Amino acid sequence: GNTFEDYFGILQRVPDKGAAAYMRVSSAVNSSKLSLVEKGVCEAVQCRSHELVIREQGLYLIFCHLNFHFPNCSKSPIDLKIELLVNGRVDRQTLSTLCASETCQDKTFKTLLQLHLTHLNVQDRVSVTLNHPEFLNDVSLPNENVLGVLRYSDGM
Repeated sequence: GNTFEDYFGILQRVPDKGAAAYMRVSSAVNSSKLSLVEKGVCEAVQCRSHELVIREQGLYLIFCHLNFHFPNCSKSPIDLKIELLVNGRVDRQTLSTLCASETCQDKTFKTLLQLHLTHLNVQDRVSVTLNHPEFLNDVSLPNENVLGVLRYSDGM
């Protein structure tokens, strides 16, 4: 459960009157902003290379699920910051510190989920940035890194 395919199937059954996007993301070269990969759902939302563009005003749930891989054990803490951007401005951010320990293993994995309920207008742009995109696990879990929106109503 809880895989890209599971959520993809659920979103395909969302009533036609709702807007939804569920796109796989990956690290962009020399950029903290993640790229959208051509796989997923894009209904009544424009899916561009780095952002989702809203076509219908309303109350939206924005969600971002990311997997990280740290190939080498760090002797010092690493701060992971996810920023959900609306029109290029930080609308919600999450900071998680991965602490080094004496029992540190060679490889460390971490999953972060960010949810944000907000009102969006037509032409609003939604994107996500990371302070350490090099740790995004694009190799063993490429389909499990996603950015999405789901419209709940016409407005507030």
